[in-house]
Amino acid sequence: ALGTAASILVTPPNRLPMATALLKSTLEAIDAACSRFRSDSEISLLPFGRPATVSPLLAEAIGVALRAARLTDGLVDPTVGGAMRALGYDRDFASIVDGPVSIAPAPGWHRVMLDRQTVVVPRDVHLDLGATAKALAADKAAQSIARNLRCGVLVNLGGDISIAGPGSWDVAVADDHANAVAYPDTTVVLRGGGLATSGTTRRRWQRAGRTIHHIVDPRTGDTVPPYWGTVTVAAKSCV
Repeated sequence: ALGTAASILVTPPNRLPMATALLKSTLEAIDAACSRFRSDSEISLLPFGRPATVSPLLAEAIGVALRAARLTDGLVDPTVGGAMRALGYDRDFASIVDGPVSIAPAPGWHRVMLDRQTVVVPRDVHLDLGATAKALAADKAAQSIARNLRCGVLVNLGGDISIAGPGSWDVAVADDHANAVAYPDTTVVLRGGGLATSGTTRRRWQRAGRTIHHIVDPRTGDTVPPYWGTVTVAAKSCV
């Protein structure tokens, strides 16, 4: 789901079928609203240069992305969509092919106007909510499942983890999530909130003789130089 592995755990186990259905419903709604890889998604159909009324879900997702931009002084910027395309990330990750590379700074999040459910996207701005929409989906799904099924739940969307309801969870963290349980670099005990892990080990590709990964500096439009392999943050929510 959303181009990554999705996992759900619940306690007690008999809640799992209904919890899975609720998770799938949330993921389908987020994908239909926010995916830049779908030509029929709501975000792909936004007009350029004029006001558009959007669904409450897309308005929430754009609002979350713009808040992240404000809190990080623009280092997490939803206007990196054009830069991502120029680096070759113009389709679902599994389908990326080699080709030319061009680099240009992101236009800037402050150019996107949001007023409740009205959005204005300038003509040269392409939105990419990838930095926050998965986390938002994890939070919304976990909260919905815990509230409706009255159970403990952990939702993991490619390293974006959100938990809700009673209980605690042991989460293994490693540079390569495929080996995390067998060879964890560390283990984090979660009793509430979220845990988000991102890195450059797995989501990388070759383009024009370069190794490129998915973490882009909006100031340059290029992938950030290697520094940390993996970063994990715990907070009161996954977003």
